[in-house]
Amino acid sequence: MRSVTYSMNVSLDGYIVGPDGSFDWSAPDEDVFRFWIDSIRELGVYLMGRRLYEAMLYWETADQDPSLSDSQLEWIALWNPLPKVVFSTSLSAVEGNARMVSGGLAEEIERLRAEPGEGNIAIGGATLAAQASAAGLIDEYRAIVYPVLVGGGIPFFPRHERRVDLELVETRTFNSKFVYLRHRVAR
Repeated sequence: MRSVTYSMNVSLDGYIVGPDGSFDWSAPDEDVFRFWIDSIRELGVYLMGRRLYEAMLYWETADQDPSLSDSQLEWIALWNPLPKVVFSTSLSAVEGNARMVSGGLAEEIERLRAEPGEGNIAIGGATLAAQASAAGLIDEYRAIVYPVLVGGGIPFFPRHERRVDLELVETRTFNSKFVYLRHRVAR
């Protein structure tokens, strides 16, 4: 059965965006960007909410920019064909290799898990991940921790009253600055 992973960049104080909605502090250096390129290779589908979808739309046409690096072009070559499922009640249409779903996150994840196919099911965005976590659907939490305190905003981990025991699976340090933490849900 396909695993469900939740992966994001996160501030040391636990937020994916700051109180002003900014995430400019999470721009990856070349090593972290290479890590995300390698990580996307293990995905079969990417689930996201409207805000993350709109932020990632940049990559749909970014290959037209002649100033892109080779690694950015490699990202585009992997990201654009990757199937995406966008959960939104406010969008009327999506672009690229995406399809829209207006509800039923648990049902969609169970459907994707049951389908034949390779690659993990990734969830991006804290709001969608909180819903999946509350339903016990996330198998792994993966975070690259940035050395910044943003003081508030959207938290990486959902704020609900349910305990989730985790097992540390992997750690990695990038340039003595960023730390990758990968935890599997203990079941």
